[in-house]
Order: sequence, then C-alpha cells, then structure tokens
Amino acid sequence: MTGTVSYHAGLAAEDIVARDYQRRGSAVAHRRWRGEAGEIDLIAREGDLIVFVEVKKSRTFDLAALRLGRRQMDRLCNAALEFLAGEPKGQLTEMRFDVALVDGRGTTRIIENAFGAP
Repeated sequence: MTGTVSYHAGLAAEDIVARDYQRRGSAVAHRRWRGEAGEIDLIAREGDLIVFVEVKKSRTFDLAALRLGRRQMDRLCNAALEFLAGEPKGQLTEMRFDVALVDGRGTTRIIENAFGAP
C-alpha cells in the first residue's frame, strides 16, 4: 500500500510543478519521458531552451533535496543526452537542469540550473 501512496504522491507533486512552470510561461513538452538511460519527470520548453526537471517530494524542502543523489544525477544527464539526440540541434541545444522540491503542504521551490556551476 505504501508504494501506491508514494506513487500517487509523486504524480500529484509533478502536477503541482508542471502547473508552476506553465504559470511562469514554460510549455511542458513531456511528463515522465522515458529513454533507455532512465526517466525524466518533466521536460519544459522556454523558447529554444529545454529544461529538464527532476521533482522531489518530502515533508520539508531539505528532506526532498536529500533524495537526489549522484547516481540519479548521472542517470538524468544520460537520459537528457538521449532526449537531445532527437532535437534538431542535438547536443548543441541550449538546456538546463532544474530540481523542483515539493514540501508536505504542496509548496514548491524550484532550483534552476541545479547541476550547473555556481
């Protein structure tokens, strides 16, 4: 039963984040896009920019952030490269990795360019 609850909580968190991106003018192009390397929760477009979004939900933002580890970041990067292979500019496509944190109240905190240099 816990797995089913977690699955539905994850879907609800992704819905909240997708609406947040749309409200800010982004077009959500894909939800739960799956390639051989893995799954990307949301892929949004902001003009020519592709935004790969990993959604993490927990009771607090800090706990949600702790749920993203190095192996998962590597998997996301590999899946993003796979996705970009289908884009006209390929790996030359402008892109960004965001992490969207959702707390127990459904509040979001978006960390833009979460994998980029400070």
